[in-house]
Amino acid sequence: MKNVTLKVEGMSCAHCVNSIEGAMKELGAKGKVDLANGTVTVDYDEANITLDAIKEAIEEQGYTVV
Repeated sequence: MKNVTLKVEGMSCAHCVNSIEGAMKELGAKGKVDLANGTVTVDYDEANITLDAIKEAIEEQGYTVV
């Protein structure tokens, strides 16, 4: 398992947390949103998921990965 923390802009509420964590779950990854720091920490299997796919899934929810 690989662990990465991404800086994500546009998150502000529980809906944001649910959207992003749900998107990570659909990919087969585990995401943890930290609204206070504006980050998403993701645990994923590099053999099954790419970092680009994770970033794309977050951006498809309407947020910006910086």
